[in-house]
Order: sequence, then C-alpha cells, then structure tokens
Amino acid sequence: MGAKRVILLALLVTAAAVAIGYAAWVPSAGAERSTFDRQLQQLKAATARYHSINQALAAGYLPPGGQMPPPAFTCVRGPTGNMGYHFENPALMTDGVINLTQPEVLLYERKSNGRFRLTAVEYYMQADQTPTAPVILGQTFFGPMPRHHDGQTTHYDRHVWLWKDNPNGLFDNWNPTVSCP
Repeated sequence: MGAKRVILLALLVTAAAVAIGYAAWVPSAGAERSTFDRQLQQLKAATARYHSINQALAAGYLPPGGQMPPPAFTCVRGPTGNMGYHFENPALMTDGVINLTQPEVLLYERKSNGRFRLTAVEYYMQADQTPTAPVILGQTFFGPMPRHHDGQTTHYDRHVWLWKDNPNGLFDNWNPTVSCP
C-alpha cells in the first residue's frame, strides 16, 4: 500500500471515529422530544382531575375575586382568539415558585349547558419575585405585563393549551377555537 493510501485511510478512520463519537455525545432530536412529551404527560396527569370544576375549587382555584359563583365573571377575549374563564390559585400565584405539575391558573370555556370545560393551564409569576422571565417546557414567559384585575401584580405568564387544540400553537396566549358566550 502506498504512503498516500495509508494517510488517506488513516484520515478516513479518524474522521469516522470523530463522527461516531460526536453522534454518541449529542442528544438526538428524538431524545429531546421524548423529554418534552414526558413533561406534557406529567402535566396532563397532574391536571386531569381539574376537568371537574369541583376538584379545581377544592384545590384552591377560584375565579378572580375569589367567589363562586362570581359576581362578575368574564370570558377573556383577544385579538387572535380567546382565553376563556380563568380560575386562579392565589397561594400558587404568590409563592414565587414555578412547578410543572402545579400551574397557577386553569383556563376553561363554558359549554352550552353552562358547565365548564378545562382547556389550558397558565403559569404565573409576580415580576417582583424574579430578576428575569421564567421558563417552562422550554418556553420563556411573556412579560412583565401589568395586572389584569385587582389582586394581581405586574407579572410574567405562559399558557399551555393542553386540553384543547390551539391552531395558534401550544403556547400562544390566544386560541381561536375557544368560544366566549
């Protein structure tokens, strides 16, 4: 074998070894996706019981103002869809902690029979509790934004349309398929 062939063979073997080592070191897109999918499944499992509004109320999720039935309860409408009805957990909203399986807010839409249907969760953190916008499921929170009603402060938030498909995207604030009667 000639010297050129030996050098070329050595370069090819080295390049192959480097490529194999790199492939083994870098996580595949599938591995990253499965972690994301596992997190979504954890969130679904943790929030499935809130399809029952009574379970949500028992866990401390209340309409703004803290009364049920609320004196004034509005379906939040927006420029590219709606959010629906917000049920907030004041203890979670003020604890300064973002926990994947304990969203601070649950979003519902009201069905024609008057019952509520769980559509999404919302994570919320007061702006004075963090120096930067939090991140959940790889998504940076929106904000800081002004309070939306009495009882809220300037805050960061992030929606996850876990229980209703959103053509605008899983993490968009507004969902055009949510109806506000």
